[in-house]
Amino acid sequence: MLATMACFITLDSTMKYALQTLPLLEVTWARFFFATLIAAAIAGRNLPQIARTQAPGMQAFRSLFLAITTGLFNAGITYVPLPTGTIIMFLSPILVTALSGLVLGEHVGWRRWSSIAVGFLGALIVIRVWETGLAGLNHGALLLLAAAFTNATYQVATRKLRAENPLTTLLYSAAFGALITSLMVPFQWQAPDLWGWGLFLLAGTAGCVGHLCLIRAYSDAPATVVAPFSYSSLLWATLSGFAIWGDLPGLSTLAGAALIIGSGLYIFLRERKLGIAEKR
Repeated sequence: MLATMACFITLDSTMKYALQTLPLLEVTWARFFFATLIAAAIAGRNLPQIARTQAPGMQAFRSLFLAITTGLFNAGITYVPLPTGTIIMFLSPILVTALSGLVLGEHVGWRRWSSIAVGFLGALIVIRVWETGLAGLNHGALLLLAAAFTNATYQVATRKLRAENPLTTLLYSAAFGALITSLMVPFQWQAPDLWGWGLFLLAGTAGCVGHLCLIRAYSDAPATVVAPFSYSSLLWATLSGFAIWGDLPGLSTLAGAALIIGSGLYIFLRERKLGIAEKR
């Protein structure tokens, strides 16, 4: 899981860096296109079997929301530091719990609803809403909040695909995103130089390898062991943000992050406890 988060922050950092000189659609397309090539190469001769799915509609729905999330996130981090963007995306697991109660009809008790409220309070602190009010929010913050919501929808859809081969889901995630963005990228194409192509390849590789590490993490250890390590991405994002752009999160950002992370961990532990109780 630590390697997963390192790969994902490498992906995010590469896209943020590339977006300084290249169009949004092109960078988003490259992330999916090269991830598809790498996933297909890893599948090798097993590609025809891995490409078979029993739930094509749900795979398409899930992949669509991953593509939307990536586009929104890429747009958002052009306006805010990488650590701040990473912290706002920590809302996704909290939103998954909220959507599970509102959309999937799962029971969510008052303790978890209270934690959801605390998580949103943390987000308001991170985006410093008291300084500008809701009407004056940074465009990047609004885009990242939308990305956290679409990412939560993507994760809820992932729950519906538990019976699928994880490699099948990985392949469809990349290929569907590549297909969607390939239809749009000609309208915003800017020929990259050799450095740009290298960034594209790095983004696709980091995304694909990150998802493979994620699959391996959850197959080698219980979710209760590996999931909390996902918050290590804040460390990687802080190191990357400082090394490349000289950005460091302020005290209010860290305070908001503490509330969001604490809320997420409490919800996770609460769901674990309820799951054990149901098994008994």
